[in-house]
Amino acid sequence: MGRLDGKVAVITGAAGGIGAATAELFMAEGASVVGADLSDDGVGTLSLAVDVTDEEAVRGMYARVVEEFGRIDVLFNNAGISPDDDTSVLDTTFEAYQRVQDVNLKSVFFCCKHGIPHLLANAGPIRGSVINTASFVAVMGAATSQISYTASKGGVLALSRELGVEFARTGVRVNALCPGPVDTPLLQELFAKDPAKAARRMVHVPVGRFAAPEEIARPVLFLASDDSTYVNATTFLVDGGLSGAYVTPE
Repeated sequence: MGRLDGKVAVITGAAGGIGAATAELFMAEGASVVGADLSDDGVGTLSLAVDVTDEEAVRGMYARVVEEFGRIDVLFNNAGISPDDDTSVLDTTFEAYQRVQDVNLKSVFFCCKHGIPHLLANAGPIRGSVINTASFVAVMGAATSQISYTASKGGVLALSRELGVEFARTGVRVNALCPGPVDTPLLQELFAKDPAKAARRMVHVPVGRFAAPEEIARPVLFLASDDSTYVNATTFLVDGGLSGAYVTPE
């Protein structure tokens, strides 16, 4: 307990899934958490309604956090979507493609652009940690394509690596979290709609199940805490061995 005592964290996509589980864990570890989502029902010490695709809204979010808490130590840029109309490149419209890019990639750019300066304003050799949610699909290909989602997460991975290197000597670390499939409402909906499609995905997971949100939150805690001060610019895979598998157990 207390691994984030005195720290202030901003979590986007905090109304459910990985974001909500991480917010709960951060608060249990002593952090003040600002949970941002499209509505003000994000989990946190303070909940804010923020459209993270709007640059001025993102800038205003961080200004509000500093006004309320005096500092920012951790950015968990986690907001993302995976809509049904994002499929093969042959079938996905540009409008559908762009909508996913805006939420999954452009928002991370805005959150880093306007959030990192607040971390740099902190004193001391350890100034802050940025964790951007990419995905295991950023390092693998899939025949069950979600072309814009995959492209956006690849962008998050590359952006995070670049920022990690750029700011490596400032005391600000940037890492890309790459979860495997997580048992969230989005995946539960997939199971309900198309059990065959869900089973096709499950067979590739060596452990035979999807992750619970809490199993992703704990690695995020590690990346946010001072336990990981030499972890930077990484592809932090938390995928149950999926990306390392060729044939899975029967």
